[in-house]
Amino acid sequence: MNISQLETLLTISKTMSFRKAGELLNLTQPAVSAQIKSLEDEFKTVLIDRNQPVTLTDRGQVFLEHGEQILAIVEELKQKLSDLSQIPQGHIVLGTTASIAIQILPRVLSYFKDQFPMIKTRIHSMPSSQVMTSVENGTVDIGITYLSERNPNVETSILYYDTYELVVSPEHPMSRLKHTTVESLKDIPMIMLSPDTLGRRFLDQIFKRYNLQPNIVMELSSSEEVKRMVEINLGAAVVSKLSIVNEVRLGTLNKIKVNELDLSHPVGVVYKSGRYLNSAMQQFLSDLKGMPEDHFISSE
Repeated sequence: MNISQLETLLTISKTMSFRKAGELLNLTQPAVSAQIKSLEDEFKTVLIDRNQPVTLTDRGQVFLEHGEQILAIVEELKQKLSDLSQIPQGHIVLGTTASIAIQILPRVLSYFKDQFPMIKTRIHSMPSSQVMTSVENGTVDIGITYLSERNPNVETSILYYDTYELVVSPEHPMSRLKHTTVESLKDIPMIMLSPDTLGRRFLDQIFKRYNLQPNIVMELSSSEEVKRMVEINLGAAVVSKLSIVNEVRLGTLNKIKVNELDLSHPVGVVYKSGRYLNSAMQQFLSDLKGMPEDHFISSE
């Protein structure tokens, strides 16, 4: 049994004619007859009295009552699917670093939640190097991370640009400096991100370029952990400029400009190439890509 057969039976009951039913359904009369015959064979009963005018048998009436309920359910399903396209709703799993989750996402998600309350979001915090992999293997739907290299398996779109800054505690011997050189970093205890993070890879390249061997006293998995250690003066660190806005404003960290670190790094949204995007993901991506850069990097 299929939906087309039920619609044919319903149309025959209304028109009392195989020919008229065929005209309304854009079917030939033999096709109409074949559909009804197939239903009767499947249920081993006679549904239609073929004398003129055509009428339903008692069994046909009972069958039609249930058929109308099925058609009503199908129509409701079509409407709900249509509504999903018109009113974005669903679930989104976001993957990003702890710093971006703390500094950037609250503003983004607050705006988005106000506009689309039926969309639910879940955030997975992870090292920057894992975001792309998590998007690629489907662990998260959408990632927000530093874009370091092209990956043919994911789509990317730049949202804003960030830089890295040297930070120290106000009690640190270098705290009064406004500028220094990368050469000076080899002489001080450094708290570093773990080797699997993009920030650490960038810093390793800088040290290698200048043939420097840093004095690493601690390695941590996120910038948030690194900042806490620097605040209690266990060492200096190089972290995202945008991640230290609050600490600099509160005076718990001092930033020192290092010319060799003054490079822009794109931060963007990533999602798997070719995957199905539900209405929630489509709306989130559309809004995210349409936001001006200052919405992400505002210090408010």
